[in-house]
Amino acid sequence: MNRMKIQITAELLDGVVLAILKQDDYYGYALTQRVQSVIDISESTMYPVLRRLKKSGDLTTYDKPYQGRNRRYYQLTAAGEQRLTEILSLWEQYKGNLDRIFYQRGEE
Repeated sequence: MNRMKIQITAELLDGVVLAILKQDDYYGYALTQRVQSVIDISESTMYPVLRRLKKSGDLTTYDKPYQGRNRRYYQLTAAGEQRLTEILSLWEQYKGNLDRIFYQRGEE
């Protein structure tokens, strides 16, 4: 799979993170790897995003022991699900507008 090389907005990155966490809880490194499988982002960019999403109430965290250490898992909240729904709606509108331009559909 090709990773997206187009620069993305913070809102779109939030949407990607929330969509992944809707599927399952992830610890930080695994979540970063999952996001990096589809978009070009550094690990140092992800942790501020996760902190911001947690502060806004879209995510919660819990720790789970793994090989003598704790891993911090991120989990989507009800507020995060609502935010994801809003982002997906905006994305569909934006994508539709771009598709009309890219594929020359719609009013001329």
